[in-house]
Amino acid sequence: MKLRTMNRHMREGFKNIFRNGWMTVASIGAVTTTLILVAAFLALVLNLNQIAVNVEEDVQISTLIDATLGEEEITALGEEIEQLGGVESVVFSSRDEQLNQLVQSMGEEGQAWQLFEQDNPLTHAYIVTAAEPDQTAGLASQIAELQGVQQVNYGQQVVEQLFQFNQYARIIGLALIIGLVFTAIFLISNTIKITIMARSREIGIMKLVGATNGFIRWPFFVEGLLLGVLGSIIPIAALLTGYYYLDTAVSEQISYTFIELLPFSPFAWLLSLLILAIGAFIGVWGSVMSVRKFLKV
Repeated sequence: MKLRTMNRHMREGFKNIFRNGWMTVASIGAVTTTLILVAAFLALVLNLNQIAVNVEEDVQISTLIDATLGEEEITALGEEIEQLGGVESVVFSSRDEQLNQLVQSMGEEGQAWQLFEQDNPLTHAYIVTAAEPDQTAGLASQIAELQGVQQVNYGQQVVEQLFQFNQYARIIGLALIIGLVFTAIFLISNTIKITIMARSREIGIMKLVGATNGFIRWPFFVEGLLLGVLGSIIPIAALLTGYYYLDTAVSEQISYTFIELLPFSPFAWLLSLLILAIGAFIGVWGSVMSVRKFLKV
């Protein structure tokens, strides 16, 4: 395509944006409204997935050591655990550290356990973390079979239910995102189609005087691209502003380590680029698919 012809298509595309008046406003409004929903839902689902990942990564296997073992045997047991497949880290926790953690976790009620500081009934333990969260159950079973292990705790029932819930949540979230994007394409395509239908006579005349399909289609391609990009501006601005304040509020008011939103940068910027790409794609798709019907003259 010649540069002069491309310049002509670009000019026509820009002119059509202003020439169609309220129909352009309606198309941009449809893009804006739909993309705000898409952006909000994407941010919600991706952050819920991040929280689920954080919770899964916090799952640890508490391996209680037989109280009869000596220091060398305890060290040998730790080395044996490290050699198991799927182990990310093994941290030794003395019985005094176990008691301090118990006291702190129980708050005021835990003060009663301070009476046992001189005669600590707890045992030493190894805190084991699996390389992959879904390997926790299998790894715990292997550790439980080792000689010198008194007991293995990792909240089996709760952890299994948590992993299952997270898996279902990811599948449902992905399905809803795909459904919402396709709904957006359908709604916006129909809005743009109404805009093009109002100019069906113009397209028919151009075909009758010998204009090629490409010559007719390109200005609409540019127009659809512009409609999608313009419709993305407000959703992106709302996303960046809203997510910035939400990220700030959550980091300041919530102290739980697993409730951690994806960082504003680069997440918000990458999501903004994705919204821009979705808007541009929807605009182009709606224009190209709509004008195709009127090219059959």
